[in-house]
Amino acid sequence: MIDALDHLTLRASFREGAVGAYEALLGRQAVDGRIRVGNVGLTIEDHASTAQLSSMVFATASLEKAARLLERRALPGERKGDRLVLSPEATHGVPIALIERTEAPAPSPLLRSSEAAAIDSLDHVVIRSPNPERAIALYAGRLGLDLRLDRSNPDWGSRLLFFRCGDLVVEIAHDLKAGVSDAPDRLWGLSWRAPDIAKANERLKTAGVEVSAPRAGRRPGTHVFTVQSHTANVPTIVIGGLEHWS
Repeated sequence: MIDALDHLTLRASFREGAVGAYEALLGRQAVDGRIRVGNVGLTIEDHASTAQLSSMVFATASLEKAARLLERRALPGERKGDRLVLSPEATHGVPIALIERTEAPAPSPLLRSSEAAAIDSLDHVVIRSPNPERAIALYAGRLGLDLRLDRSNPDWGSRLLFFRCGDLVVEIAHDLKAGVSDAPDRLWGLSWRAPDIAKANERLKTAGVEVSAPRAGRRPGTHVFTVQSHTANVPTIVIGGLEHWS
């Protein structure tokens, strides 16, 4: 039913500044607040609130078939223009919509950057949830995403759930110390991929973006660095060293 994550929406009261920040971060040119890497888009909207990720929009080959299937799975939605907007109560507070798409758009043009040093795709989007079993019922049971990993690690203080969606992952992170509750989930962070982690790190430093030094990632064979500015308050890392999820 769901083929891919089409795009994420970010709201910021300083929209033009946020657009410029993400052009610098991704190394790609935005058009009308929209910017795209290889496997996902980012739409930046003006909103009089604290900057934050505000919605996920998935792609499906048939919106009509998806609507019927989700209705049978007790996940109601409402048609609004070209999209099916799911009930926020049923998605536990994370705004989710579906659009019909058969082909992925091309990535945005490079902005004074080489492909090796630019961001080429999204590795995962992170959702923080106080109720991981509820999240499994939604993302695997109703939305039909493939649960690839369910791991608790006391050293990290987290239970992590990885749901495959196309060639990226929707990650659910649960704070073990906080316990389980019925509080809402929230979109939280992004992990981008770069073909050459060292070149991407150097490009960002040259562009005035605050970044940490690359370090070994949690997945064997990967290196990551943290992005400390130009993210519009979205916790962000860049990862390199592995091929796309398969």
